[in-house]
Amino acid sequence: MKIRPLLALVAVAAVAFAVAAGLTRVLAQPASADQAAALPAARTSFTGLAPATAEPTLPSLHGLHPAPGTVAQATGPFDDRFSLRGLAFDGARVRGSATITSDVSDLLEFQAVAGFYDRKGRLLGTAQYVHHADESLGHENAGPPVETQRFAIAVPKQWRGVAVSAAVGVPVLVNE
Repeated sequence: MKIRPLLALVAVAAVAFAVAAGLTRVLAQPASADQAAALPAARTSFTGLAPATAEPTLPSLHGLHPAPGTVAQATGPFDDRFSLRGLAFDGARVRGSATITSDVSDLLEFQAVAGFYDRKGRLLGTAQYVHHADESLGHENAGPPVETQRFAIAVPKQWRGVAVSAAVGVPVLVNE
């Protein structure tokens, strides 16, 4: 009988199985938080797409010259998806609300940018309001999604008393 070759084959298979099981156990160990932070992340690139280098802004703010005491709407990329209402400027802040008109879904990201102007209609600078939904909390309200986002944007300290008008636009709008 040829038992020796069969025993040798079984022994080799058992050793191979043991080595594979040991390697699997060693390699499948969960990484510690420090080790996980050191692991490289996936990198993606899109040909011709430059990464953002600053906060979103609205070029249309530079072409506006609102009259003292008024608030103008600056055009932006999402103007067909919302309407601004109740815009008011009191010298200290600009207030208003954006009502989403594109669909009925939860608002995930929203950014309103305000430009502040002097008596001659020159743009002094900008400030922003940012809404970021915390998705870890789940849906915050039962029932239909909230479609209106109220905002208030304060005049930065260096332009208080100099800013006499404002313009508002929306460079970021993400909903489900």
